[in-house]
Amino acid sequence: MTLVQITHNDLDGYGASTVAASLAPVQRVVHVARYSDVGPVVEDELKRLRKASAPETLLMTDLGLEEPAIAFFRRFTAMNRNRDEGTRHRLVVLDHHASSLDQLRRQGLEPAPDPERLGLIRTDFGDPAVFVLIDEAHCATRMTFDQRALYAPEGAEGPAELAILIEAIEALDLWQKASPAFTGGLALDEIFWDSVSPLVPPSHPRHDRFMSDLLLAAARCLAEGATAAELERRAGGLRAAIVDALLADEPGDDPALTTRMRLARMLARSDTMFHPLSDGTLLSFGLDSGTFQRVSDLVMETGRAKRVVNVQRTGTLSFRSIDGTALDGARAFRGGGHRDAAGGKLPQGSAHSLADALAQVEPLLNPPAPDPSASPFGALKNWKG
Repeated sequence: MTLVQITHNDLDGYGASTVAASLAPVQRVVHVARYSDVGPVVEDELKRLRKASAPETLLMTDLGLEEPAIAFFRRFTAMNRNRDEGTRHRLVVLDHHASSLDQLRRQGLEPAPDPERLGLIRTDFGDPAVFVLIDEAHCATRMTFDQRALYAPEGAEGPAELAILIEAIEALDLWQKASPAFTGGLALDEIFWDSVSPLVPPSHPRHDRFMSDLLLAAARCLAEGATAAELERRAGGLRAAIVDALLADEPGDDPALTTRMRLARMLARSDTMFHPLSDGTLLSFGLDSGTFQRVSDLVMETGRAKRVVNVQRTGTLSFRSIDGTALDGARAFRGGGHRDAAGGKLPQGSAHSLADALAQVEPLLNPPAPDPSASPFGALKNWKG
């Protein structure tokens, strides 16, 4: 059964996706930076699942259940009810926020202890394929491992270093300062934030594999007795080793360059990271500003485009060009800057996905030509009195 995961964009969220990928084949992971973006993301998934002929499992981890998410659970249940029994989807929600229980109760639901899973609170949505589970005592990373029977093949255990990874992330996420694993968790968190955006960005298909490999490699160091300081000093080497493997068959790779320089060359050739607009501008979504600067230069240098724009989740746009048109693009978004390097702001203030960014940028950057027939004077144009 196809498995898709939606998870939070922090260490616990990536810990949960690392665990899931170690136990089952995950087809796609969606990382949500802000809980306010959960609503649009799950609506997109619901539309897709309605059209899917085969049953799938949707795994949601560490997202904090607010009103849009709860409304989605109800719509998911209603959709499942109308599908043939053999094609019904499975929804597994693993959360650990106390506020989620409050929100469920405000929506007229009654979370109660799960009789089959000690320590878990489950909310019944009237569908045996829907599992909404909350455990305030454990992080989402641990929950994803403990509840693996809900989405992974029977007997899946994953690599040995998963136990160390889970322990360190839980100590940090629950702020268990007295735990021996706490400083290791802090070191993992620093490595995570240093690496999650500037190296292999979330929009690249190798992003999740890169981050999971990095977290597991760091966990192996902790298992071998490395201190937080030693792990920090070794982090660059861990990243470089993973990049060596990642770029082993990449044409034009130059090991004499830094890790970011080498990766920029790979990213600039990606067909999935850059999406053409109607005027030939290439649009990317959610790239770190330093990464965008390097990659956009390489994209234009190789002749793929004369203008590139990157849209951040926060709604800011960065234009780069080699023909003096970056500023023209920025002006369409109440922005400014230099002729070949300028920026602006999305009209809606933020973007939750690439599709959302495309929908906001295209009509402003390349407005459609006016339809003469829509004018009240259009009917008079060819009128002969």
